[in-house]
Amino acid sequence: MGKEKVSGIEWEKIEKLRRNYPAELFQTLARIEKGKKPVSIYLVGGTVRDCLLEIPSHDLDLAVVDGAIECAKLLIQEMGYGTFVDLCSAEEEAGRVVLKGVQVDIAVFRAKTTDIEDDLRLRDFTINAMALQLSNIVDRSSENELIDPTGGIQDLLVGLVKHCPGAFVADPVRMLRGYRLCALYGFTMDADTVRAVRAHRVLIHQVAAERISYELQLIFDSPRTTVTVKAMAETGLLRELLPELYEGEGLEQPEFHHLDVLNHSFQALAMMEEIIADPAKYFSGKEERIGNYLKNENRARCLKWAALMHDVGKPVTRKEPADENGRVTFYRHDEEGRTIFNMFADSMRWSKTDKEISGGLIAMHMHPFHLCNVQHKKEITKRAALKLCRRAKDDLVGLFMLAMSDSLASKGEKKPEMMEGELVQLFDSVMEMYDENIQPVIHGPRIVTGRDLIDEFGLSPGPLFSVLLDELEVARVEGNVIDRDSGLSWVRTYLQKEKQIDTDDNMCS
Repeated sequence: MGKEKVSGIEWEKIEKLRRNYPAELFQTLARIEKGKKPVSIYLVGGTVRDCLLEIPSHDLDLAVVDGAIECAKLLIQEMGYGTFVDLCSAEEEAGRVVLKGVQVDIAVFRAKTTDIEDDLRLRDFTINAMALQLSNIVDRSSENELIDPTGGIQDLLVGLVKHCPGAFVADPVRMLRGYRLCALYGFTMDADTVRAVRAHRVLIHQVAAERISYELQLIFDSPRTTVTVKAMAETGLLRELLPELYEGEGLEQPEFHHLDVLNHSFQALAMMEEIIADPAKYFSGKEERIGNYLKNENRARCLKWAALMHDVGKPVTRKEPADENGRVTFYRHDEEGRTIFNMFADSMRWSKTDKEISGGLIAMHMHPFHLCNVQHKKEITKRAALKLCRRAKDDLVGLFMLAMSDSLASKGEKKPEMMEGELVQLFDSVMEMYDENIQPVIHGPRIVTGRDLIDEFGLSPGPLFSVLLDELEVARVEGNVIDRDSGLSWVRTYLQKEKQIDTDDNMCS
């Protein structure tokens, strides 16, 4: 078979590619290519794909017929700086060179092939199976041909993710990678590839948890999480990854809902994605606060996971009504949901921070609804607002976003007509109290400390300390304590009521 080459890439795109890397990098690689031990160097994979899409990239993927490690170390020597990372495995010789915030990965052709086209045919997807010879993009007089044996350029132009033959058997994580490409670029998966995923989905259990988690997190970082997750569900791949979620399939809910637990979870994810994209539509006037919250690392991703998994505790807590007039209940499904979710997060080797954010939101997701019920009868007290703020901590805004997504995903006959409006009203009230009364107290200096409790009242450190200091915070938020003197007086009165000190004790002046 002859070389499968197509017309060259526009030089404008090549120049954009080169500007992402140190100015001397390509000239140095060209010298290595033509050096004492000549070697053909090819730009491959995601580097070429992103070049064609004109997407900035700081990772340079290179392929050589042999001597990848030698080539990587020679690059550092020629550049005069850089860090080498050995990426060799039983199947592949590969090395990484880290240079001023960019990384250059150099690998030998796959399966010990000696031809670049054979190497490309062994890759995952056609849009990743294209190459450029390095010398052709350094020497502007060259034709700069794109090597494309699988027709990747045509698939790229129409946004189609098509697998290379045998790709999923060779490395099952590529099934997830295909969905990740769809999520990141807005592409569609080829029909034959969809059938291949369905046929090979059980192979995903052969893949290390860290690799699965990496692909999933990139999908959840994208703005197309919902459509991608649903596409994964259609092939059965999602069921293999999240069997906990599928315990809710066919599980009916009270009349507040119109969907079973599984489909309600999908809808909550969709609503969360909409809220993240356009917070002003759901929380008018609070979009800046929500935007600032979402700037925190991984918050959007964690919110999406919490939305998808918020009711994962319902199947194990479902109770049938005691009589025909009763209703199905799911008491403590929020707390049980956190336990189940944490087990999933641990199995996927999540970071402690991400696990606690998503798990904490799942455990709290009913709190705003409980306070909405209170709000029907009376105004929310500062004590109640403080309790919510203490528990939610930095994720108070996220908690209301989760509650909103949950409510929007419920359209049952008995759902209160103004549920979303009530959540917004509650959010406004809590945030107003937070700004004016709570934030200055919980983030400001203590006016009475544990040392004061020892020195002024002769108390010993113990559980009472926490009770006193917490209740003192409540008193400050409610405006009953304003400074150190009134704080000490409040503590004395509290202890007298609890009979912790003698009424004649004059240690506090």
